[in-house]
Amino acid sequence: MPFDGIRAAGRRELEARAVVRRYPAGAVLFTQGTPARGLFVITEGRVRVMRGSSGRTHVVHVEGPGGTLGEVPLFDGGGYPATAIAQEDTRCIVYTPAAIAAAMAADPSVAWAIARALAGRVRDLVQRLDRLTGQGVMARLAEYVLARSAGAAIVDLGQTQQELAEELGTVREVVARSLRTLRRRGVLASAGRGRFKITNRSALELLAEG
Repeated sequence: MPFDGIRAAGRRELEARAVVRRYPAGAVLFTQGTPARGLFVITEGRVRVMRGSSGRTHVVHVEGPGGTLGEVPLFDGGGYPATAIAQEDTRCIVYTPAAIAAAMAADPSVAWAIARALAGRVRDLVQRLDRLTGQGVMARLAEYVLARSAGAAIVDLGQTQQELAEELGTVREVVARSLRTLRRRGVLASAGRGRFKITNRSALELLAEG
């Protein structure tokens, strides 16, 4: 959790002002451009942060337990730069800007904890940008499948083809065509309901290398 290790004074301020929110899968936590309500700390579930323009949506980042959301408007005073949607049933602790300000006044290490979370987000975004600009869709798809498989022969994509397209920075039609190509080449075989069997792992690894 982002506030592990802060001093007792800061922890007391946060605990006194914490608000627990629960969101069912598909619920919107906040919308791009709307005024900030505070800092979200995810304790259960998974949230996709999306940004869209010209009818196309892409994933900015995905957060699970321990992840934080809403740091940028907390400090710059603007609206949320993207939209957050619960990918599954999710529980968050929400701290208002006033709660964060009070905690930082009581313990300056709270500010460092938020800064570390934000710095990690920036690093992840730079790495994501490198993948999106330096790899083709097939390479990104192969890399995703290998990561989801964790060494197993059967892999569950874990999301719809539309959601996967948003994750990979493309459109659903391209993802569907790429999966068909992998099946036709004998790299993957359908295992039903969004699940695939990796039938040629070495070929998949070569594709992931671009």
